[in-house]
Amino acid sequence: MSSKLFFSSWSGGKDSALAYLKACREGFQPEKLLTMFEENAERSRSHGLPLDVLKAQADSIGVPLLIKGASWETYQSQFLKAADEMKAEGITHGVFGDIDLEDHLTWVENTCSKAGITSYHPLWKMDRRSVLNELIDEGFECLIIVVKKEKLPDSFLGKKITREVIQELESWGIDACGEEGEFHTVVVDGPIFSRPVHLRINGIHDEAGYSFADVSLP
Repeated sequence: MSSKLFFSSWSGGKDSALAYLKACREGFQPEKLLTMFEENAERSRSHGLPLDVLKAQADSIGVPLLIKGASWETYQSQFLKAADEMKAEGITHGVFGDIDLEDHLTWVENTCSKAGITSYHPLWKMDRRSVLNELIDEGFECLIIVVKKEKLPDSFLGKKITREVIQELESWGIDACGEEGEFHTVVVDGPIFSRPVHLRINGIHDEAGYSFADVSLP
């Protein structure tokens, strides 16, 4: 297992962090964090994180960050470009935080295979509540930074994922893991970090039906 060099498909959020931890504990060796950005390369896809925040996470983890900017139309080609670059460096596996969305798993497996990369999904088919319980038990600190406006109010932005907040989320009738895109998180501390990543919330902006917390380093 120790010969399996991997890149982490790194959103900066809870599922990618737990998948990274589990892969390392299974003997895989981390070599890169890969984050897909918007086409202008200013913020990450889905989570809307600025580059300096993701770099701070990578520095604390101790693994280099690789980013690729892409539109949704060029997403696959840019992902493949990154995969080809990493394959040339000897990386053989990609670690992903998918839990149970079959369509995304199929896309990941097919896309990775084109680059000769083996995809690995440490969280696959875990009970969604078990994912959250394990995150908390392992000592990860995760903050909610994006909410889908039709599902959750902006008041959840900035909240730390705790068992109490999980119950709050469920009281709104949503999956507390956010697997259907109801919310996204950023991880600021935990067993894979050498030091916490301190963040400041500077405001909120709306985009495409979502509310984003505008986060930055202090």
